[in-house]
Amino acid sequence: MADFDTHLSAQAANYAQLTPIDHLVRTAEVYGEHLAIVHGDLRQNWRDTFTRCKQLAAALRQLGISRNHTVAVLLPNTPAMVEAHFGIPMSGGVLCTLNIRLDVEAMIFCLRHGEAEILLADTEFAEEVKQIQAALPDLKIIQVNDALGPEVAAFADTDYESLLQSAEDLDNWVLPENEWDAIALNYTSGTTGDPKGVVYHHRGAMMNSISNIMDWDMSKFPVYLWTLPMFHCNGWCFPWTIAARAGVNVCLRRFDPRVCFRLIKEFGVTHYSAAPIVHSSLANAPDDLKQGIDHVVKGSIAGAAPPEAVLAAMEAMGFEITHVYGLTEVYGPATVCVQRDDWADMDISARAAMNARQGVRSNLQDGLSVRDPISMEEVPHDGATIGELMFRGNIVMKGYLKNPKATDEAFAGGWFHTGDLGVVHPDGYVQIKDRSKDIIISGGENISSIEVEDVIYKHPDVMNCAVVAVPHEKWGEVPFAFIELREGASLTDIQLRDYCREHLARFKVPKYFAFTDIPKTSTGKVQKFALRNQAKAWVEQIPEQ
Repeated sequence: MADFDTHLSAQAANYAQLTPIDHLVRTAEVYGEHLAIVHGDLRQNWRDTFTRCKQLAAALRQLGISRNHTVAVLLPNTPAMVEAHFGIPMSGGVLCTLNIRLDVEAMIFCLRHGEAEILLADTEFAEEVKQIQAALPDLKIIQVNDALGPEVAAFADTDYESLLQSAEDLDNWVLPENEWDAIALNYTSGTTGDPKGVVYHHRGAMMNSISNIMDWDMSKFPVYLWTLPMFHCNGWCFPWTIAARAGVNVCLRRFDPRVCFRLIKEFGVTHYSAAPIVHSSLANAPDDLKQGIDHVVKGSIAGAAPPEAVLAAMEAMGFEITHVYGLTEVYGPATVCVQRDDWADMDISARAAMNARQGVRSNLQDGLSVRDPISMEEVPHDGATIGELMFRGNIVMKGYLKNPKATDEAFAGGWFHTGDLGVVHPDGYVQIKDRSKDIIISGGENISSIEVEDVIYKHPDVMNCAVVAVPHEKWGEVPFAFIELREGASLTDIQLRDYCREHLARFKVPKYFAFTDIPKTSTGKVQKFALRNQAKAWVEQIPEQ
């Protein structure tokens, strides 16, 4: 047996720590004159972007930031947010992107829990910053005056541009000492208690940034529209992905279909990512907005699968939609519904059904499995046996900050437990049936809220829907459906109940319907915890049906 170890060790000449910072460095070297950021009148190339990121890193290091120091940002999708994804890690610090739609008390919790030392805050959040300053007087605030943001009185001693200009040594930036070093801290939504701090490492960020390229077959120089909040899983790692491909970041402070269609046509947007509600809004926009798009636009959708009507509308516009799935704990998307050639010959209904599945593991994710969470045995690939979706590999978080119990529970048995329940089809494609907490148990029978929602979504008068469990004296639980109708529709609960009876087993038909706005998180996910409370309160006030 040959000795492949002695005098064959890793060293400076043959081993480097993996980090997405290198995407920026290489792109600035090779494609420095290529456009990097578009925002209002701003047209910034990659060489200037690299310079500004070096300035940010050096300025932060002058303020004492180094390895494992947390720097938080409270920013919309602006140029400063793109630069923060590089400049803060280049200082050695850990980037904490705060959800801009959190209530201020939740923001304060995240800042305190993550031990943030500096906060970069857009002028849009001047009022929130005042409360943050009162609660955390030692936190240094940097005011970001975005060109398209509101003009307000100064609420900090230093603004972002002055901070960059204060940098004395542009070579004073660093690569990680170890690719396992933390690069980012992302807080979960905290719907059942305090948010949990999900820690990303440089290796995982690098891996997922490349996996995005491979999953989407993304060629060089993409034009990426920022419909997805960069505070959400670091924009699914796409700030780093776009740098790797020398693409264009088309910034967007807030989602507006009119603005999106204008930018798509003006800059030739090729890619965007979004929650289902964003795709639905684009699909249902006035026809005059959709005119003039003469190139293919690729969109990725996460969360609920694209309803048939939305998929058809997107195809009519020339949009190609890819269904992905993931969680904060796996850097955003970690599966992709790879579309097979023979699906193109199917009718729209059959194709929508195939695209509704979460699919297979992403290119650089080591493992995706559906298992019994107790025995850890993998379920058969029969499309019927339900288990819990689990991941393992490089695109999984380091763990939860300061929460070893939750980390150990999440990683039990050598897999990351998602809490999502699903099946594996004979072709190996995974499909979610429900969240473990969203399964409705009625008279001893399990009802998938997703199955019921899929049926309701197909009704032509329904724009959005969400189904939750509500307590019932006889059956234990029954389905309660919340419905948002299309403009001009006049669907009644009797009509919708009759429709459901045509497509569902009787015990799966919702017992109650409410036609109302459906509360959603900042990333477009339905807030089912809030709906469960609403449903319970609503049922308590109506006579038994």
